Amino acid sequence: MAVNLDKEAYYRRIKRLYSNWKKGEDEFGKVDAIVVSVGVDEEIVYAKSTAIQTWLFGYELTDTIMVFCDTKILFLASKKKVDFLKQVAVTKGNENANGVPPITLLTREKNESNKANFDKMIEAIRGSKEGKTVGIFSKDKFPGEYMKSWNDTITAEGLEKADISAVVAYTMAVKEDGELSLMKKAASITSEVYSKFFKERVMEIVDADEKVRHSKLAESVEKAIEEKKYLGGADPSTVEMCYPPIIQSGGNYSLKFSVVSDKNHMHFGAITCAMGIRYKSYCSNLVRTLMVDPPQEMQDNYNFLLQVEEELLKQLKHGIKICDAYTAVLEYVKKEKADLVAKLTKNLGFAMGIEFREGSLVLNAKNQYKLKKGMVLSVSLGFADLLNKDGKKDESKKYALFIGDTIQINEEEAATILTPVKKKIKNVGIFLKVIVSVVDLQNEMTAEEKRRAHQKELANHLNEEAKRRLTEQKGEQQIQKARKSNVSYKNVSQMPREKDIRDMKIFIDKKYETVVMPVFGIATPFHIATIKNISMSVEGDYTYLRINFYVPGSSLGRQEGNIFPNPDATFVKEITYRASNLKAPGDTSVPSTNLQNAFRIIKEVQKRYKTREAEEKEKEGIVKQDSLVINLNRSNPKLKDLYIRPNIAQKRMQGSLEAHTNGFRFTSVRGDKVDILYNNIKHAVFQPCDGEMIIVLHFHLKNAIMFGKRRHTDVQFYTEVGEITTDLGKHQHMHDRDDLYAEQMEREMRHKLKSAFKNFIEKVETLTKEELEFEVPFRDLGFQGAPYRSTCLLQPTSSSLVNVTEWPPFVVTLDEVELVHFERVQFHLKNFDVVIVYKDYNKKVTMINAVPVNSLDPIKEWLNSCDIKYTEGVQSLNWTKIMKTIVDDPEGFFEQGGWSFLDPESEGSGAEEDSESEMEDETFNPSADEEEEEEEDSDEDYDSETEDSDYSASVGSEEESGKDWDELEEEARKADRESHYEEEDTSAAATANKKRKTRTPAPPPSKKKRRS
Repeated sequence: MAVNLDKEAYYRRIKRLYSNWKKGEDEFGKVDAIVVSVGVDEEIVYAKSTAIQTWLFGYELTDTIMVFCDTKILFLASKKKVDFLKQVAVTKGNENANGVPPITLLTREKNESNKANFDKMIEAIRGSKEGKTVGIFSKDKFPGEYMKSWNDTITAEGLEKADISAVVAYTMAVKEDGELSLMKKAASITSEVYSKFFKERVMEIVDADEKVRHSKLAESVEKAIEEKKYLGGADPSTVEMCYPPIIQSGGNYSLKFSVVSDKNHMHFGAITCAMGIRYKSYCSNLVRTLMVDPPQEMQDNYNFLLQVEEELLKQLKHGIKICDAYTAVLEYVKKEKADLVAKLTKNLGFAMGIEFREGSLVLNAKNQYKLKKGMVLSVSLGFADLLNKDGKKDESKKYALFIGDTIQINEEEAATILTPVKKKIKNVGIFLKVIVSVVDLQNEMTAEEKRRAHQKELANHLNEEAKRRLTEQKGEQQIQKARKSNVSYKNVSQMPREKDIRDMKIFIDKKYETVVMPVFGIATPFHIATIKNISMSVEGDYTYLRINFYVPGSSLGRQEGNIFPNPDATFVKEITYRASNLKAPGDTSVPSTNLQNAFRIIKEVQKRYKTREAEEKEKEGIVKQDSLVINLNRSNPKLKDLYIRPNIAQKRMQGSLEAHTNGFRFTSVRGDKVDILYNNIKHAVFQPCDGEMIIVLHFHLKNAIMFGKRRHTDVQFYTEVGEITTDLGKHQHMHDRDDLYAEQMEREMRHKLKSAFKNFIEKVETLTKEELEFEVPFRDLGFQGAPYRSTCLLQPTSSSLVNVTEWPPFVVTLDEVELVHFERVQFHLKNFDVVIVYKDYNKKVTMINAVPVNSLDPIKEWLNSCDIKYTEGVQSLNWTKIMKTIVDDPEGFFEQGGWSFLDPESEGSGAEEDSESEMEDETFNPSADEEEEEEEDSDEDYDSETEDSDYSASVGSEEESGKDWDELEEEARKADRESHYEEEDTSAAATANKKRKTRTPAPPPSKKKRRS
């Protein structure tokens, strides 16, 4: 199979080389021709001669000499290579096609002299410009007679040599899009190998306290790249290490890439690791330092090193001189921590591409070259020979910190990191828990006892903290907002001059939303907001219009309260108008027409006003967000074909979610836009599709945002996974190939979606410098519960408890939780309820109902690990009243023991609990106030409710008294006498029995001794 050559790439790149040569800058101005000769040497990995071949042709061509003259190009190679190069050789008569000089191909002769071919090449050099000086790569010296004879020929001809390595490197340094994609892939493979193999392996070694040599660990990393699972789908044959991984620890550090891993055992302190992977000839590099139980000083130095790298990335921009960027970073270190200047690495990185390290483009104080957009650098900086004051052994007394990334230079923005491996202290620090072993096994505490001891500590801390917090908030009195006073007309001139007003009829002014009514012969305006309701009825020959107004003492709604700007004023409660349905002689219309029209128009205006008020109420309290800064870069992290919840319109619509400079933008197919800023996100949750039918990105916001005419604090983007529809027309059997294929396709789709979402998240975290971090729910810690109407799986994350797959979503921030109380915890019940009380006592408690009792212990364990106090009880409490009591008198509440009343094991809990339960029995009616507000006009409902309560009270009282049959018979006789239905004494017993059957309050016989 013939090897293809990318002609377009060759023409583009040869043009760039000739263009820079013609400009004559630096060494290019001194040379008349360029000579590139490549021999055979297995030991040479990186050479400028082979790099330019790979750059132009995509392959290394051994035993090949290339001569670039002013007007022609000559290649001398073996027959096979000449055949390969014919693909770019320009045919005769078309010499200047594509704007590059024509190519002359010379076939290498079998014997070693090749004198004829050498003469042709020397002749071409003599004819190029002045023909005196040739540009060569002085460091490239290939062995063998063939190369020796060619070099001797140049020397014999008396041609001068000039090293053009630096200028050619500068020409090749700016990467094209195709090259950038290869380097990004190389960087992502390096990141995968580090994260999934090296870091995990180090964690295993530390956990198991293994003794592993640096060299062995480095070898295992080299073997790892042979496994496809670490290569992100790349072909293993296209992947190789740029250099053997360098792992250092235990006081012996050399922060260079020319060293090799020694044979010492890995020390559990500061472990530096440098590794680079080459993909399709393009290099990448990554350096990280893992720290085991780092002391505070080491953490501070490491955090400062991260800041230095961030400063360096800000400096590395298009058009900036390398030396200026280096000097700026050095000044930053001098200003912040002058004592670390001497410890800083002498250079901060280098340009990278086909060659791993470009010697002429090193980030140091002397380099005068300017950075250009599209260059890719390996930045690596560290502090060496740092002293650990806490170190006792020789290995731990000295340490070094070393970090590095592959980066891409941009036009105006800070450089982009291509190796998005997290490097904050929490991601690279390995903190070991010290387990205290107890010699006496009898005294060893069980898990439950440990939990109780920890809960006791939390209880003491909880009351103290809550008391302090409430004392601080005492001065902050909440100002109750007065109801908006709507003025119809500010002055008399605005009053309409309509005929209906003069005729003492009802007139509705739609412009000012006012009803002008005749009151005692005077036209009086009432704003539509003052009207509570309106009704119309026809009785006989008359039509009645009844208008009720809002007055102090009437309900304004559940949340509004009876607040009037001037409650001492005189109010009109209702007005009724009557008009005849009969047409009088001479009248143009029936008098009641005015009332009918008024009724219809008032309803319309009232509806319009209420709709507008509702919209304004939604907007009330909305915090104005910053504007989204759009990043026009095409490489923005983006996810397509997502649905948004809640819906923008009635029907759900697909769209794309794109990450910009300071926030996300969701754009639907219809063109609707929803912006979510990074600084407004409280929790970003990624719910994978494992065990779910959807894959979700959920954002719980600090401040609500408006879209679809409503305010929302929870917004999520999701896509469905798996087959939603099934073709019932197919005749399918069990284990049908199509079914198996469909399942396989679904598995692949799940994996693909998961990878796409994870890739998006990693890019966003890198873009935001890890200020926005996505939390993934811990499914293993999840439990079933019903926070709303339906049961769902509630799963903890690192900082919250969530369910984002059902709608509405459920998100509780753990930092805001004061305590958790378990209600109805009894042996004979299968379920219990969870009550979450917040630190803000004005906030309504959250209830999670119907949690299976087998989840109780795991929930306790989880809450205990999160340092959250929990209590349990057998009763359901009236939390509305409890929270009101606390808010009204916080000092009194904490003087009486605070939250200890919930704890059954607290001192004096018996008396407190009894009194509390009595209070609860009397007051338990969580929505009594709300029901009164909603149903105050409904007398029937109220009466039936009191009857029910009377009945239950009577049943309770009779059960408590426990009367026997004789007493009941006596009562029945008295009742008969009072109602004058007394019969003869002989039938008295039968009458009593009959009465007993019909009376409902009589309970079954009590457990007291029964007389026969």
